[in-house]
Amino acid sequence: MKYSVSVLLGAISYGILSTIVVKAYDHGYSLGEVVGSQLLTGCLLAWALVGALRLMKRRRSNRHVRGETAVPAETRGLTWKQRVTLLLAGMPTAITGLLYYESLRTISNSLAILLLFQFTWMGVVIQAIHTRKRPSGTTLLTLAVLFGGTLLAAGITEGAGHLNGKGVVYGLLSAASYTIFIIVSGKAVPHAKATTRSAWMITGGLLLVFVLFPPHFLTDGTIVGPLLLFGALLGFFGAFLPPLLFTYGVPHIGGGMAGILGAAELPVAVSLSAIVLGEDVSAIRWLGIALVLAGVAIPEAAKSSRKSTPRYDPRSVSAS
Repeated sequence: MKYSVSVLLGAISYGILSTIVVKAYDHGYSLGEVVGSQLLTGCLLAWALVGALRLMKRRRSNRHVRGETAVPAETRGLTWKQRVTLLLAGMPTAITGLLYYESLRTISNSLAILLLFQFTWMGVVIQAIHTRKRPSGTTLLTLAVLFGGTLLAAGITEGAGHLNGKGVVYGLLSAASYTIFIIVSGKAVPHAKATTRSAWMITGGLLLVFVLFPPHFLTDGTIVGPLLLFGALLGFFGAFLPPLLFTYGVPHIGGGMAGILGAAELPVAVSLSAIVLGEDVSAIRWLGIALVLAGVAIPEAAKSSRKSTPRYDPRSVSAS
C-alpha cells in the first residue's frame, strides 16, 4: 500500500506544477526565470540529499571494524564518462519543461497537460519502430481510446477556433521531449544509485537552461522577490520530490500499475485549473479526461485478465 501511495503522491506533485507556473507568469516572470529557478532549487535539494546520505553512510562505516570488505562496485564513485552521460541524459527533461511551460503562455492549463500526456502513445510508436513489431490489439485499442479522449478533452467538439496553434505545437513537442527523456534516462548508468543519478541529471538540465537563458535573476535581485517562492515550490514538487517517490514505489508495484497511478497527474492539473485559475472545463471535456485515464488503465487491466483466466488443460478432461 505504501508503495502505491508513494507513486500517487509523486503524480499529484507533478499535477500542481502547471498552476504554479501560470501564477508565476501572472507576476511577470519570464520562461527562463521560472524554469531556471525551478531547476536550481531542485539541483540544490538533490545534492543536499546525496550529501546527507553519504554523511550517514560514513558515520555508519566508522562504527564497523576497519578493512573488513571491499566497497561494492555499485557504491563506488562514478567515472567522468558516466557523469557526462547522466548530464546529457538530464537535458531532455529541461527541454520538456521549457516547451511545456512555453505552451502555458498561449493555451489553457488543462489543454497543455493533455498535450503533454501524449507521451503515452509516442513511446509506443517509438518502441514499435525500434523493434519493427506491430503493436498488439490491446495497444491499438489503448491508442484509439487515448486519441479519442484527448480530442474530447481538448474541446474539439466545442469548436477549435480558440486553440492557439503555436501553443499546441509546443505542447506536443514537450510530449515528444518527455518521451525521449523516459527512454534515455532508463538506460543512462542504471547501476548508479537513484539519488546520485537524479542529482547529475538535474544538474545537466540546469546547465542547459543557464546556457539558453543566462541566470540574470541571480544577480539583479529578482530572485529575492516572489520568484524565490515559485522556484522553491516548482523545484520541490517538480524536480526533487517526484523522482524520489517514483524511485521508491515503482520497483515494488510494477510499471503498469505505476502508469495508472501516475495518470493522477491529469485530473489533478485539470481540477486545479478549474478551481484555482477559473478555467471552464465542460462535462464533455471531463468525459475526455475520463477516457484518457481509461486508456492508461487498459493495458494493466488486460494483463490482469490474462493472469486470472485459467488455461485449458486437456489432461483434466481425460482424467475425468
